[in-house]
Formats: sequence, C-alpha cells, structure tokens
Amino acid sequence: MADLETARRIAVLDERAGALAQAFWPGPLTIVAPIKDSSAVCDLARAGLDTVAVRVPAHPVARAVLAAFGGAVAAPSANRSGRPSPTTLEDAVAETGEAAALALDGGACAVGLESTVIALLDGPPRLLRPGGITRAQIEAVIGPLAEAQADAKRSPGRLAVHYAPDAPVRIDVTAPADGEAFLAFGPAPDGERVFNLSPTGSLTEAAANLFSMLRAADRTAPSAIAVAPIPDEGLGEAINDRLRRAAGFVG
Repeated sequence: MADLETARRIAVLDERAGALAQAFWPGPLTIVAPIKDSSAVCDLARAGLDTVAVRVPAHPVARAVLAAFGGAVAAPSANRSGRPSPTTLEDAVAETGEAAALALDGGACAVGLESTVIALLDGPPRLLRPGGITRAQIEAVIGPLAEAQADAKRSPGRLAVHYAPDAPVRIDVTAPADGEAFLAFGPAPDGERVFNLSPTGSLTEAAANLFSMLRAADRTAPSAIAVAPIPDEGLGEAINDRLRRAAGFVG
C-alpha cells in the first residue's frame, strides 16, 4: 500500500504499529495486525485468518504502481512455493514463466532479503520472520520481541523447508566437498563453482547477493551447495534463517 493512512483502512494498527511505520515505512517491514475491513482483502489471500499483513514499499516502481492503481495491492512473491526468492527480473521470469502476463523491471533488489514480519496482536510483539530490518532496529522502537509461535500461516517463509534450490544445501561449511558449489563469505579462493556472498565480510552485501548467488550456484548442477558460516547478528539473523530453511533445518 502507498502509505500508513491506506494501511489503517484495512488493518487495526495500534500505537506500536504507528511508531514502526514512522521509523521504517516506506521500507522492508511488514506488520501483521487484526483485519479491520475484511472486504478489502479476500479470505483466500489472508489464509482464512482474522489478520492481515500490511507494508509500504520503498521501491519507486512499486510506489508508482500503487499510485496508478489508487489502492492497496494484495500479491504473492514471484516464486513458486518453497523456492528461493527471485531478486532480479530474469529470475522472476524464470520462476513464473507464462503465468505472468506482464513483467516490470525495477533492477536488482537492493536489500536482497524479504521484509521483516512483525505480529502486533494480543500480547507482546512477535518476530515472525527476520528480514531487511534487524531485530535490534525494531526493539529500539517498540521494545523486546517475543519469538514466533508455531503458526506458519501468519507469515510467508515459515515452512520447515523453504527458499530451497534443487541441489541440497549444507550450511556452516568451511570447505566444499568435490562436486559441490560453494557460497563463500569473506576472503576465499576463486573457483568455477565458488560464489562469494561478500569478499569483505559485509552482511549487507551478503544479504543482497544471497538469493541470486544461491540460484547461480544451483544452475551449475552441483552435488550440493555448501555455504560458509555467517555471523548470526544484525542481518545475519535473517540470512541464517533463510539458509536453515533452504537446508531443511527449521521446524
């Protein structure tokens, strides 16, 4: 949606939501809140729940679409369920094929990771999915976050196996085995199947490169994709969340 005012027509947004919106919208933050107008978003798009997820994007192309449409847009991500997210037009078209009648090219995703999803329902705020806004940034605005309950329907990206390429994924690997592609982090030797998320060890750069390099590694038809250890701090929390789900390590 285009702004907080539009979001308030659809969702019941409390003071915490207003503070988060002021701090991070437009940007990669999604707020799950009680539905206010159930006619605005169909039951199917809400998985039959009494909640709705709202976000104000920052990308100029997305904002231009919202302005031209004149209202909120309910839409899925441009990947098949369980697959790695596309972060370029080429990868999005490869995922959707002829199912999409029109494609808009806004360039490669700057953040790379999906939005952070926060549930503001009864009780303390809950982190449903780490993403482009870090836990520390959120907590600086509204205080401590509780961990998500085991309810995969409240947010996308909560399946035990998600963001998965065709090749198996091994994480926290210091050196790949024969036949494996390698997603390195920090200084690493070059190689035909070596894809360095960030030679300088930048979590911001690694987040931006994660899905495109995961897909590039998968296209080499490796026996598996090995991924170097990533610090579990800041954006690293979200990167590791995606990698654990790609490897099937999250229940």
